[in-house]
Amino acid sequence: MLALTQGALGLASGSLVGFSLGLVGGGGSILAVPLLVYLVGVSDPHVAIGTSAIAVAANAAANLVNHARAGNVKWRCASVFALAGVAGAFLGSTLGKIVEGEKLLALFAIVMMVVGALMLKGRSGVGEPSVRLNRENLPKLLASGIVTGALSGFFGIGGGFLIVPALIAATGMPILYAVGSSLVAVTAFGLTTAANYALSGLVDWYLAALFISGGVLGGLLGARSAGSLAGRKGALNAVFAALIFAVAIYMLARNLGFT
Repeated sequence: MLALTQGALGLASGSLVGFSLGLVGGGGSILAVPLLVYLVGVSDPHVAIGTSAIAVAANAAANLVNHARAGNVKWRCASVFALAGVAGAFLGSTLGKIVEGEKLLALFAIVMMVVGALMLKGRSGVGEPSVRLNRENLPKLLASGIVTGALSGFFGIGGGFLIVPALIAATGMPILYAVGSSLVAVTAFGLTTAANYALSGLVDWYLAALFISGGVLGGLLGARSAGSLAGRKGALNAVFAALIFAVAIYMLARNLGFT
């Protein structure tokens, strides 16, 4: 009965993450770890991170297909960034596994606040659509890829909120291409982190499958809702950012013993 209840909560949590991703287009994966820990009841934060990393990769891969079909992926720039970031993700996830679980959750809550703040910041669509990989942007892509990969691996998050501005800063590409190209890196980082955690037995495959299944359904519903709510994009981001702040504060309060 306990496993059945936990499974149902895992499916529901995945649906919520998928719905938020489809609705606001980013930041939703940051909720995966707290949902797994505080709602589903995963007792080990490391297992929650390892399990969520798989869901992050699956969601990113699904969205990547859509962006690739639309021609929104700068493959060469994205591939260099992702390859450099894989090394960073491996190092970051290795370090994350040795950090005490409660401390990791406290740091995670701080990162959530940063994500919430970035969601409130408007993004410019100005950029150079014809940007290509060259000698000037190659070092920038390698350096920013390693750093963002390390952060993504350490916390088991997609890291799109960091990857998108990093790609723009390194290449000058427009926001639409940066979002599409970022999904190559998010997929690669998620798979790297998940594999590293899986090697240590820190992945709940049953929950991961349910979380991903729920995410697919939630993502379809979120994307459909996004079309009718397109004019309220700013308001949706503000509401979702507020939710992220609330969850982060709750996590900090739990870690400090206030609840």
